[in-house]
Amino acid sequence: MRKANCVTNEVTTSARLPVQTRNKLLILSKHKNKTMSEIIIESVEKYYEQEENELDSYTLGLPFFGKYSSGEGDLSTTYKQRIKEKLRARQNSY
Repeated sequence: MRKANCVTNEVTTSARLPVQTRNKLLILSKHKNKTMSEIIIESVEKYYEQEENELDSYTLGLPFFGKYSSGEGDLSTTYKQRIKEKLRARQNSY
């Protein structure tokens, strides 16, 4: 159920809370000396900011992709061969 308040541009929304969650909210509101609505609004805003700022691994890696180049274009296809060569060279050095 929503009820618009023209003066403050707010909307009333109801939500069902488990009893334990409601009790925690009551305790927190008394401890912080804030209304339950203020705590809920702050919580939703923080949650939204967290979700908005979460980046996927591709986005996080973008600044580093292609930053360091060996000049060799076949590294991803010849990596097994390169490892074998390095292991052989290491064994032969003893």
